Amino acid sequence: MSNRQIIVITGASSGFGNLTARALARSGHTVYAGMRATHSRNAPRAAELAQLSATEGIDVRGIEMDVQDQTSVDAALTQIVAEQGRLDTVIHNAGHMVLGPLEAFTPDQLAQQYDVNVLSTQRVNRAALPVLRAQGSGLLVWVGSSSTRGGHPPFLAPYFAAKAAMDALAESYAAELIKFGIDSVIVVPGAYTSGTNHFAHAGTPADTARAAQYDTLYGKLRNDMAGALAAIFPDGHDASEVADEIVRVVGLPAGKRPFRVHADPSKDGSEVVSAVYDRTRAEFYRRTGLAELLTDQASL
Repeated sequence: MSNRQIIVITGASSGFGNLTARALARSGHTVYAGMRATHSRNAPRAAELAQLSATEGIDVRGIEMDVQDQTSVDAALTQIVAEQGRLDTVIHNAGHMVLGPLEAFTPDQLAQQYDVNVLSTQRVNRAALPVLRAQGSGLLVWVGSSSTRGGHPPFLAPYFAAKAAMDALAESYAAELIKFGIDSVIVVPGAYTSGTNHFAHAGTPADTARAAQYDTLYGKLRNDMAGALAAIFPDGHDASEVADEIVRVVGLPAGKRPFRVHADPSKDGSEVVSAVYDRTRAEFYRRTGLAELLTDQASL
């Protein structure tokens, strides 16, 4: 395809990341699906992508990338550029969820959440952005969460706090990269309770004694939460919608992409609040003489 892009996506062994890697490859792009342990635990996932490529005649490749290790990230990006001669799109998707009373998580656990969900994006950017800036083109896609501005339940606070921090980084990067010809888009999924491993693989508090003190008053409510979220999720929707939205955004012309898009069948209010929030941000930039750091779609 004439508009084939070279794309790397983090956290692509499962969930949104894996679905997106497959969908982008089927759209004609060359996709590097970043994941840890490609020669051990995730070897079957990498093999599945290789088989998919051979069977369907597409180009999606598992690549070793531990987003918590700068050396691993640097090696992956170096390999991609060496093989392809360029890099067009970086998709920040890697993340991990935890579930439990906030008080029972240790500060180290909160730091770990921040590392996986926030600092990982900085490691990848520091490896990728010199390439994109030198090219004078590129795209960053940030897979956020409707929890940042929508209604959200308790007992997921470390994850939600980290996602909010990532959103703040994405906003600043958008302004700081626009003059280099690099687009930024925040994709905001709602609470998809199936099709991803977020809930199934969620971490738990290290301080189990402290967590147990919440059981009498909150145990049933906490245990029923995933079911309650699933109950308000409308029929006819699944996690592939997020992948489809990312494919759509990637395929739009440079400079014409929206600042933020939502994929939230449950309608938790994030899209409504974000519309006001993003318009306020754009208006502030214009009032303070920073309008040149906005695209025409900055508040769309």
